[in-house]
Amino acid sequence: MVKKVLVAGLGNPLMSDEGVGVRIIERFQAEKDKFPDVEFVDAGTGGFALLHLIANRKKVILIDCALMGTRPGTIKRFAPEEVESIKKLSGQSLHEADILKVVEMSGQLGERPGKIVFFGIEPETIAEGNELSRVIKNRLEEYAEIISKEF
Repeated sequence: MVKKVLVAGLGNPLMSDEGVGVRIIERFQAEKDKFPDVEFVDAGTGGFALLHLIANRKKVILIDCALMGTRPGTIKRFAPEEVESIKKLSGQSLHEADILKVVEMSGQLGERPGKIVFFGIEPETIAEGNELSRVIKNRLEEYAEIISKEF
């Protein structure tokens, strides 16, 4: 049975703070019994596979690193219409997708979730490496607390 609420972490955990969404999902998955109506998914760089994950959900919460021009570690909540993508796509892979295009396609297919919420976290470091920067790592519990209020 598909759960009504999906929380998906996006990003590449091999590129330091770019993987913050995935790291937050790992925290939630360790405590998933506390949230029986919520599905937690490491969507990583899943691209268009996300289209099927979000289909017909009551609510979808997407967590990702976001360049917002704020202090590293800043977390902000956005509705889809408040998000602007600057992502440049090669068009060469189904693993590569602009999340806003995925949301748009879900609407075109008549499968758009009832509510979509984005959480963006300003990175300090985007470079090869599987460790989060100290500023991000030290705030993971805070991020999880803020995001869990949306469930």
